[in-house]
Amino acid sequence: MNSMKILLIEDDLEITRILSLSLKAAGYTVDIATDGEKGRFLALTNNYNLIILDYNLPTTNGDQILKDVRAEKKDLPVIMLTVRSEVNDKVDLLNSGADDYLTKPFAMSELLARIKSILRRQMKDEEKILKVGDLELDMEALTVKYKNRDVDLTSKEFSLLAYLMKNKNKIISRQTIMDNVWDFNADPFSNTVEVHVMRIRQKINDKKKKIIFTSSNRGYKIVDES
Repeated sequence: MNSMKILLIEDDLEITRILSLSLKAAGYTVDIATDGEKGRFLALTNNYNLIILDYNLPTTNGDQILKDVRAEKKDLPVIMLTVRSEVNDKVDLLNSGADDYLTKPFAMSELLARIKSILRRQMKDEEKILKVGDLELDMEALTVKYKNRDVDLTSKEFSLLAYLMKNKNKIISRQTIMDNVWDFNADPFSNTVEVHVMRIRQKINDKKKKIIFTSSNRGYKIVDES
């Protein structure tokens, strides 16, 4: 399970396919851009927990994207992918604002370990455990408990619940949920949000107390009544 959204900017289609499949298998939501201009646009207009950025890209180079991201979103973690292995090149990447880098070719297990390490450092202490009433979600251990009972959620259900809990007491529109929990290839006209909310309710299964409230034609919210 995971609740993290990653932007992958990489022009090599085979590398993109392998990375995307591996990241999704690890529970991350992944948006993909195969050229620099599209990647730059997505990075600056959408909300991500981390960016994986190739150095050599068509239309806009990775170094320029990194500079633009740092100018707008100073705290957004960026891992650079590069074929450049000289020490000075690596120092330049870090000085430009990259949080980490990997030299191609690399092991997928190493990339996943780097991602986990960076996201763990980025996570504020107060955000590691989300609590709303009797509901507790551990962002680091990736567990959910309701009245001290384990709740087994899928990756997407976990991400959706975490997003609602982070925004407790606020009505979150269906479109906002789609933008932040699903990737941009998701069908905006499907009923996937409704289905996932229904499944979370069923798994929490408290007939005496409503956990996720539906606001007609507006969205969903979790109310903290503690």
